[in-house]
Amino acid sequence: MERTVCFDFGNTRLKCAVFSDGLEELVVLENDHISTVEQVLDKYAPAKSILSSVIDHDPGVEELLKARTKFHKLGATSLLPITVPVGKPETVGADRLALSVAAVHLYPKQHNLVIGLGSCITYNFISKFSQFLGGSISPGMEMRFRAMHEFTALLPLVKANTNFPLVGYDTKTNMLSGVILGMSKEIDGIIDEYALKYSNFNVLLTGGDMPFFVPHLKNRIFADPYLLYKGLYAISEYNQ
Repeated sequence: MERTVCFDFGNTRLKCAVFSDGLEELVVLENDHISTVEQVLDKYAPAKSILSSVIDHDPGVEELLKARTKFHKLGATSLLPITVPVGKPETVGADRLALSVAAVHLYPKQHNLVIGLGSCITYNFISKFSQFLGGSISPGMEMRFRAMHEFTALLPLVKANTNFPLVGYDTKTNMLSGVILGMSKEIDGIIDEYALKYSNFNVLLTGGDMPFFVPHLKNRIFADPYLLYKGLYAISEYNQ
C-alpha cells in the first residue's frame, strides 16, 4: 500500500499521521524545520502528503514535500466533498475544513456537530447536505489558564489535571474546577442549543484536550482523537 503523510501544524502542537491501509502511526514533531519534515519522509517514504497549517511555517517545507511526494496544501482552493456557503469561505481555518470533511466521510447525509478542543474550542456544524454552515469559536483550556495568570497579579499558571474536586480547596483546584468544569458546561450548553434547532445530529469530539472533558459531558458524543487526520487523508485522496 502507498503511504500518505498528513501534516497538521497547529497553534499548540505540530503532528503528522501516517496512513497506508488505515492509520498507521501518529508522530509528534518538535518544530516545522525542513530537517524535521525530512526525517519523516526518510523514515516512511510516503508517495503522497498533505499539509494543514494555521501557523506561519517555514515555506521550504512545502517545497520539500512537492519535490518528494504528490503534495497538496489544504486551503481555499482545495477540492472538497463539502460546500462552504459562508460569507468569506477563504477565511475558514484549514483545521475546521478537515474536521468537517471527516464528519461527512464518516457520517454521510447526516447533520454533524464537530467540536475541536485545541488552542481554541471550535464548534463546526455540517448539514446533512454536506454544507459547512459555520459555528462558533471560544478560548481553549490552556488559553483560559494563561489568561487568568497573565491578567491577574497573584493567580499562578496552572497545568491541566484530571484530579480535582467540584469544590476547590486551594487556588490550583479552584482554577482547575472553574476551567475544566466550566468548559464542560459550555460544551453541553452549546450542544443543547443546537438540539433546539436540529433535533437529530451527531456530536463528534476531538482534539488534544479531549480526554479532560469526556468524563464530564452529559450529552452523547463520538470521541475520536484522530478525526482531523482522517479528514486530511480523505481530502488528500479527493485531490489526488
